[in-house]
Amino acid sequence: MKILMVLTSHDKLGDTGKPTGFWLEEFAAPWYVFRDAGIEVTLASPAGGQPPLDPKSDEPDAQTEATDRFRADSAAQQALASTHRLSEINIDEYDAVFYPGGHGPLWDLAEDRHSIALIEKYWASGKPVATVCHAPGVLRHAKKPDGTPLVQGKRVTGFTNSEEDGVGLTNVVPFLVEDALKQNGGQFERTDDWGEFAITDGHLITGQNPASSAIAAQELVKLLNL
Repeated sequence: MKILMVLTSHDKLGDTGKPTGFWLEEFAAPWYVFRDAGIEVTLASPAGGQPPLDPKSDEPDAQTEATDRFRADSAAQQALASTHRLSEINIDEYDAVFYPGGHGPLWDLAEDRHSIALIEKYWASGKPVATVCHAPGVLRHAKKPDGTPLVQGKRVTGFTNSEEDGVGLTNVVPFLVEDALKQNGGQFERTDDWGEFAITDGHLITGQNPASSAIAAQELVKLLNL
């Protein structure tokens, strides 16, 4: 069993002059859920190589058991430092795709034609597509085979407008994840800000925020019948 994990290559937080990237917990927790289940994981990003880490996810109050485990795991660190270029991936080799969040994906992966094509192909073939936190934003332009939005009529979640307001970036991000999902016909659901919440609807999995990364990954493992 093989899972492709796709991370952002975008490192600038709009016009603020501040850095961004992927959120460490949203990579680390799923990585270990998958690896502990015996699943082979391949990492990819638009630019390849080391994806940018959101420095806020490296601060003491953002640390978890999974991030601590990652810091002691040289093999995982090496895998992260050498992601494959997404455009060079043979997507037919993988059984599912998982997108960690962080603000970065809103700028690059949401608009990346290779990412959109991958999602659309997996969806059409019945392969699981899983995203967490800001990463449900990568579904923004994805379509079903009939040309309708992929999330139309689907139960979905993602980083909420109130959570974005809570981190003070409502007017910085290129779009709000909750709004984008709703505008595309998604049936948006949520729990309290920063609570654990993930939804599986068919072979689409979405998680609300960093705290939801492990349970979203666990839902994907269930879909793969492991």
